[in-house]
Amino acid sequence: MSDLQGMEPYWVWLILAVLFGIGEIVLPGVFLLWIAIAAALTGGITVLVGISVPVQVIVFAVLCLVATYAGRRWYTNNPVESQDPLLNDRAARLIGETVMIVEAIEGGEGRVKVGDGVWTAHGPDAEVGQRMRVIGVDGTVLRVDSL
Repeated sequence: MSDLQGMEPYWVWLILAVLFGIGEIVLPGVFLLWIAIAAALTGGITVLVGISVPVQVIVFAVLCLVATYAGRRWYTNNPVESQDPLLNDRAARLIGETVMIVEAIEGGEGRVKVGDGVWTAHGPDAEVGQRMRVIGVDGTVLRVDSL
């Protein structure tokens, strides 16, 4: 790697770190950040210790695993707050909505119309055409109650 157009190996690692950092900015996700950190650390270690190319690659691989694991733990402990945490949970977004019974709820189960869709619903017995409120969701089944 030292013959890469006369460039010292640590420069290659530092350039890779910058490229991964740019990739992190340009591409969606947070995965490349940790690889960029591993490349920068590998470059730093190469400057300080002067290790051979195969050892550099092994150090980079190990640092990638360590950095990715540390990043994952950090995001688990510090979750990013969303302005709309229910954005991808369509059923949970229905809680509080008023729905119309399209198949009578008998024995605790029936069907309700929500928007242009029909959902299975659990709740107290109700006649077709009656309006109820969604009070909860169990998977794809709405729990409804009287208004």
